[in-house]
Amino acid sequence: MEIRFQNSPQETRQMNTEQLRSNFLVQQLMQEDTVQLVYSHYDRVIIGGVKPVHQTVALPNHPELRADYFLERRELGIINVGGAGMVSADGKTYEVNKLDCVYLGKETKEVQFTSKSKETPACFYLLSAPAHHKYPDALMTKENASPVQLGDSSTSNKRTIYKYIHLDGIKSCQLVMGLTVLENGSVWNSVPPHTHTRRMEVYFYFDVPDEHRVFHFMGEPQETRHLVMANHEAVISAPWSMHFGCGTSNYGFIWGMAGENQEFADMDPAPIATIN
Repeated sequence: MEIRFQNSPQETRQMNTEQLRSNFLVQQLMQEDTVQLVYSHYDRVIIGGVKPVHQTVALPNHPELRADYFLERRELGIINVGGAGMVSADGKTYEVNKLDCVYLGKETKEVQFTSKSKETPACFYLLSAPAHHKYPDALMTKENASPVQLGDSSTSNKRTIYKYIHLDGIKSCQLVMGLTVLENGSVWNSVPPHTHTRRMEVYFYFDVPDEHRVFHFMGEPQETRHLVMANHEAVISAPWSMHFGCGTSNYGFIWGMAGENQEFADMDPAPIATIN
């Protein structure tokens, strides 16, 4: 598990491209038959990926957690962006199709990931946050995630938002999680741009064709920076950083947050005309 510490706006302002990527970009999350994890000191979230191909893969513990098992004091959100698979939690198995979500509460001891087919393996994206209370494990399918359509084709940001773990959905301590899918011909996400200093956020991009990229914008609204991102890569968004992006084709992205509150609409807008 890689450990990453926080960066201030003043420090980030001085970073070159390589330094920005090494601090905020998370790559190579989906590796065959392994669990890849990055521990961020922004609200102590853990970002992960699991791609079981030839065997069942178990969620490991890590010495950095100083815990008897991974979810002793944590909760976990899981969204599948690949083929059909299964998530087993303390003996109970959930069938997880593409864009379905599983929530596992604290004190869940044994977690395993399996694909139904090695030809079309599951790709499980993980986001974990500290938890003070045990909420029930739950599965929510994409169809039950109350999809909401936003944006317009005239501004190239027509998209559908699916909310899974939030105040009116799967209950959690502090984790908020869902995803957005852009329609054909739309490329802009998270417009208008915004910050929320009460919460950090992680974006995980998926269904980005191999020959295409997403330009993810970050930084303070008047000190913008950007990262060029490929499929199955994540970006850590500090609470002080705005976040929005534009792709060279349409795509999807998972958004996940942890921090002071769980209010999805708690955003401080940064109008496009004010951004530098």
